[in-house]
Amino acid sequence: MSAVLDRFLRYVRYDTQSDETSQTFPSTDKQLVLLRALADELRSLGLSDAAIDSHGYVTATVPATTSSAAVPAIGFISHVDTSPEVSGANVRPIVHRRYDGRDLVLPDDPSAILRLSECAPLADRIGDDIVTASGTTLLGADNKAGVAEIVTAAEYLLAHPEIAHGPIKVAFTPDEEIGRGTKFFDVAAFGATYAYTMDGSTRGDLEFESFSADAITLTFVGFNTHPGYAKDRLVNAIKVAAAFICRLPRDMAPETTDGYEGFVHPYVLQGGGETTSVRLIIRDFKTAALKEKALMLERLAHETAAEHGARVEIAIEEQYRNMREVLDKHPQVVDYAREAIRRAGMTVREGPIRGGTDGSKLSFMGLPTPNIFAGEHNFHSRLEWVSVQDMEKAVDVIVNLARIWEERA
Repeated sequence: MSAVLDRFLRYVRYDTQSDETSQTFPSTDKQLVLLRALADELRSLGLSDAAIDSHGYVTATVPATTSSAAVPAIGFISHVDTSPEVSGANVRPIVHRRYDGRDLVLPDDPSAILRLSECAPLADRIGDDIVTASGTTLLGADNKAGVAEIVTAAEYLLAHPEIAHGPIKVAFTPDEEIGRGTKFFDVAAFGATYAYTMDGSTRGDLEFESFSADAITLTFVGFNTHPGYAKDRLVNAIKVAAAFICRLPRDMAPETTDGYEGFVHPYVLQGGGETTSVRLIIRDFKTAALKEKALMLERLAHETAAEHGARVEIAIEEQYRNMREVLDKHPQVVDYAREAIRRAGMTVREGPIRGGTDGSKLSFMGLPTPNIFAGEHNFHSRLEWVSVQDMEKAVDVIVNLARIWEERA
């Protein structure tokens, strides 16, 4: 059993689900249980400065082995929380040795079946050891695979001081899944000049452009009265909101877009007859296009409200921006990652993230941070899985990056 697998199987048993409705930070205390354990583990490995701060961020430094002061400090970051969409409690990980292409029926719910015919990346991992959960929970590979890879790489570098490298900073964060992972992250205190999140999918993946993202909340205000005496008086806000949703362009939905196409997506509907709110996310790789989409939504909302004798209140919230706008100014961060992946014996796979990572926000906070594969698949699903060999390759990439930054300095 490899060191990275041993750690991963341990970490996924911690329930670290975040909670979007919480007003605390971290959003759930149970995330702190794993974060504190990670700080202890890093100290036990010999990282004397390993610490957890008042917000739950865990940081530590693998000391430099080079005498050159020109080598910048490089960071590796992963998040410990799991998605609120599926339970992360009582995770029972299963290692399917030497996967042979057959359907994997997960024992705690036989209707949960991981099929090669429905998951193309599995075809490339035949012969690998595949880890799944047991059918009723998330596995937690997103992003505990990255956590295990970073700790294992730190342990390896400590055990091999002959590898010349500069200061290596590691960080583990809460609440990434609910968009708050960088809210209190202190870039200056972290001390890295550049960083990488280990939070990607397929072996060889390197991502350095993400969506730009906003959220918009449209609150339709109608008029409520007794339905028995409502003729020509009642304005049902639920129906107004439904009419608005029906007017959303079909070709601008997540289910009809791909590649570099943006979308608008209603994902929360709440309220009653008097007021009903629709919350939508707006995504595009061109930041300027967010405004165009927001104006389109505002126009549709005002038109719908006017047709029904209602009114609408609008609130727009900036979420994150395409990290490529920053990373293009620091090409070596991406170039060295390409080289590290090649040295690990893989073909580099580049493509846009149809979403965002903590690296999106960190890049605009002064820490250029592309995203590297961690081996995660079927995110936010009971059919989540990861290849042990992919995790081992990710460890190799981290070690290679430590070498390359020293060589190129």
